[in-house]
Amino acid sequence: MSDAVLRLLAPAKLNLFLHVTGRRADGYHQLQTLFQLLDYGDLLEFELSAPGIISLHTECEELPIDGNLIIEAANRLQAESGNDDTGVKISLQKRIPIGAGLGGGSADAALTLVALNELWQLHLGVEKLCEIGVALGADVPVFIRGKSAWAEGIGDLLQPVKLDESWYLVITPDCSVQTAEIFCHEQLTRNSPAIKMADFLAGRTRNDCESVTRMLYPEVDQAIDWLTQFTVASMTGTGSSIFAVFSDEESANEILEKLPPYLQGFVARGINSLEHGFSAA
Repeated sequence: MSDAVLRLLAPAKLNLFLHVTGRRADGYHQLQTLFQLLDYGDLLEFELSAPGIISLHTECEELPIDGNLIIEAANRLQAESGNDDTGVKISLQKRIPIGAGLGGGSADAALTLVALNELWQLHLGVEKLCEIGVALGADVPVFIRGKSAWAEGIGDLLQPVKLDESWYLVITPDCSVQTAEIFCHEQLTRNSPAIKMADFLAGRTRNDCESVTRMLYPEVDQAIDWLTQFTVASMTGTGSSIFAVFSDEESANEILEKLPPYLQGFVARGINSLEHGFSAA
């Protein structure tokens, strides 16, 4: 295994809806959401390195190295293994916008846990990896399990779902939304009633964080207004990204081609299951 290299996709996700159903005594919010994984995301490469050395290499200048979730995930897994002889060089090609509500940081952390469990031959089960992962972020477990899912609790109680194939246009303005700011805001709705999958299929859903985010971040408000000219636009998670759903790739690309210069965007296919695709090279 000394020459092993693992190359993995850390997929972006969409929250197809997001309801805040309550607030716990510890300050965390009770949620209902539907996580849709995409076939687009960050690219990570893991290579065994000198014992005890964990390093991260990326050309993304916005991404801090100190305190990064990738490094934190690797450190926690190393501590869990109790073996300081493990080491890894991690290379990251960052494609998911930061602070966009697409789960980039959580996906990167999750795939780090999955990859190093394999590379370091730790043989930890999925449940143990999720236990480690949820301490890094509430939505880390959905990426560890690698399946689109109905989620409750703080976003960590997952039920895999199979959704009809759809294509998504995702657009992002030039701003990074602070999740804590949204969840702490006094005007955030925190008492949405619990719903069932039938309600989602009937279109009886929304994103409870959207109105507060639009009020605090004019760039997000402007992006929603722009996309609404063409189709129904929704905000994902508590980030700045906006999405629209299509039955085919061509229709999504037609609108992408009209994107103004102050917005960035991509088109991706929704996937029900992520094949982690380990391949030593």
